[in-house]
Amino acid sequence: MVDYNLLHSLGDFDAEAAAAIATIGDPTDIEKLVGGDDLVDLQPGSIVSGRISGESGDEFLVELGRKSEALLEKSEFDEPENVKVGDEVKVLVEEVDHDSGTVRISKRKADRVINWEGIMKSKKEGDPVTGKVTKKIKGGLLVDIGVPVFLPASQVDIRRPGEISDWIGRNIDAVILKVDEERRNIVISRRKMIEQQREELKQKTLDSIEVNQIVKGTVKNIADFGAFIDLGGIDGLLHITDMSWGRINHPSEILKIDQEIEVKVLSVDKEKEKIALGLKQKDASPWEDIESRYPIGSIHEGTVVNIMSYGAFIKLEAGVEGLVHISEMSWTKRINHPSEIVAADQKVKVKVLDINKEKQEISLGMKQVEENPWERVAEKYPPGSVVRGKVRNIANYGAFVEIEEGIDGLLHVSDLSWTKKVGHPSEILKKGEEVEAVVLSVDQEKQRIALSLKHLAEDPWTTVIPEHYRPGMVVKGHVTKIANFGVFVELEPGLEGLLHVSEIADQKIEKPEDVLKVGQEVEVKILRVDTEERKIGLSLKRAMWAQEEAVREEKRAERSKARGLRGGLE
Repeated sequence: MVDYNLLHSLGDFDAEAAAAIATIGDPTDIEKLVGGDDLVDLQPGSIVSGRISGESGDEFLVELGRKSEALLEKSEFDEPENVKVGDEVKVLVEEVDHDSGTVRISKRKADRVINWEGIMKSKKEGDPVTGKVTKKIKGGLLVDIGVPVFLPASQVDIRRPGEISDWIGRNIDAVILKVDEERRNIVISRRKMIEQQREELKQKTLDSIEVNQIVKGTVKNIADFGAFIDLGGIDGLLHITDMSWGRINHPSEILKIDQEIEVKVLSVDKEKEKIALGLKQKDASPWEDIESRYPIGSIHEGTVVNIMSYGAFIKLEAGVEGLVHISEMSWTKRINHPSEIVAADQKVKVKVLDINKEKQEISLGMKQVEENPWERVAEKYPPGSVVRGKVRNIANYGAFVEIEEGIDGLLHVSDLSWTKKVGHPSEILKKGEEVEAVVLSVDQEKQRIALSLKHLAEDPWTTVIPEHYRPGMVVKGHVTKIANFGVFVELEPGLEGLLHVSEIADQKIEKPEDVLKVGQEVEVKILRVDTEERKIGLSLKRAMWAQEEAVREEKRAERSKARGLRGGLE
């Protein structure tokens, strides 16, 4: 018998029609409901055969037999324009009015009853079906496969489908996920069908794919590190480093979702189902004949593509970049960061310094394109010439004097004074101070200029000092420095002598500062004058001996004089 619940689920039935359907007998097969010329009575809920006998406006006239006719709306047909008089049609009797002799019928409901019964007999879970999405309902979509079935939103696609209402009106293929015969419900899945197809396709792809093969694929996902390419049931990874011989910051610069591309198979791991792909490998590497196109010493124009703290990368052509180290940017400028010299996208001329084809590295120089000012330094500043410059920096070992922009000379601490013992250049010079100095030497290869402050005057150790300070002389001076080995005594401005700790007193002195203080005036005796070592040795105790001897000599003279006076009186 026709299931009332089924009919109710297929359309809106009024109470009278439902009651009429409930009175139908109990045929054991749907064919018993499908009447024809043998049908004696038209019963509500029965399915009968009719014939199109005419049309009137928006309706067809259907002859049901035994001189019974009914009107059927043309909208009951999918293509009413193709319906012709004489065509047979199966309809569901919805209502029979014996008084007026009118019959209300429906072709669509008859089709659904027949289709449901047919599907229940011919389809099972896992079978494929095809249908059209008709509308969106709670939790998913309604799909017409001859009867309305449910497609859950989670089963629309293998990836999140987005707005599922966009699927309305589309024809789709799916598989039956679940059949509830008691409730006459069918749930279908497009996702499971795709997964089954992809599994079959994946195995086929894995069986046929080979390394170095050129294959077609579709971009399915893009990440920072690369893109996943659908090769047919299985995705391969196209890493960002294998996309282009040139520089790429992000894969989206050259790829987009659903784009079809050709790629080269780099490696295949069938056990782990991993495939590595390459795009740049389709073309020859620009590094293959790099030496012939960029020989060492050749000059080229390039574009600054990246700036780091240690240098700048210059693009010579697509896929070929070279590094200009910060030390190769200028002959004379002191560069703290390459951005002081270059900017992104700037065009620059560079000279090829070295090539490492294996590591795909090119060393470039910017300063080598210009004249090296150090090549003229020896001519401009020959040894013995006097130069003027500003003290740029002071170190423990000396001071750097800028002679011209980028050209420094070194004033070593030993060349600051002929006579003074300079512990630190800051004792004589100040940063920013302008000074004159004599050029001692120029090392063009090492780019160094040696300067001297003391050579502005004659060396007093060759003339003045040996004449003015001779061994045995007792002179006065001031204590300037005290060390554990002795005391430095300034004999005149800029000239110091060393008073060794052993020459301070007759007795042993442990700490010179216990006896002498800085600034104290002392009389010392000159022990030696070493013009080669530029040292003067002094003695305090010997000066005191001399004083004592002088006093004794004076007393002896006085006594002798007194004896002479007494002898004369006698």
